[in-house]
Amino acid sequence: MDDIKVLPADQKRRINTLRTIMLVLLPPIFFTRPGLPLPDLSIDVIENLGILLVIAGVLGRFWSILYIGNRKNASVMQDGPYSICRHPLYLFSTVAVLGFSLMLGSLLLAVVMTGLTFHVLNDIARKEETFLRAKFGADYDAYAARTPRILPRPRQFTTPRNVTFDVTTLRRNFFDALVFLSLIPLGEMTEYFKEAQAWPTFPLI
Repeated sequence: MDDIKVLPADQKRRINTLRTIMLVLLPPIFFTRPGLPLPDLSIDVIENLGILLVIAGVLGRFWSILYIGNRKNASVMQDGPYSICRHPLYLFSTVAVLGFSLMLGSLLLAVVMTGLTFHVLNDIARKEETFLRAKFGADYDAYAARTPRILPRPRQFTTPRNVTFDVTTLRRNFFDALVFLSLIPLGEMTEYFKEAQAWPTFPLI
């Protein structure tokens, strides 16, 4: 296993793909309004649920980073969030996007945004695993056989009593957390301007 011919997945490509998807979705984000015939209370509940999911996504990413630290591609991490799925960072990123889409109040937009995000992250996870299987061989195959890729299996959760974390890695990922947290004021701002009829919008279920 010392002579690795397979290279790690291109993370820059993943980021650029997600940015492209977000740019494509900007028009429906800004120029649509909730089209479901729901009472104001129900809309508020959905919006607040969305905010909670964004926060849960950010906290989940930090939780995952605490475990993986600077050990990414150095060992087969199987503890904490990595015991319930193989790519918890991608799981919680998807959760945050789902939360943001719910804040927009459109069921169709929520399905499209979350579905596209999950598809891209699942694809990059599959490519990452080509490298991981080449590097760790049977150890990773055994881990993958019992642990789902992104959709979690909570009953499998295990963790040691003590976990060490890398401060530098946490600091480096702090910007990512701010990006996800910025979805909350972005969602609130777009709702405010739409209600003020600052620009034309059309209903979307």
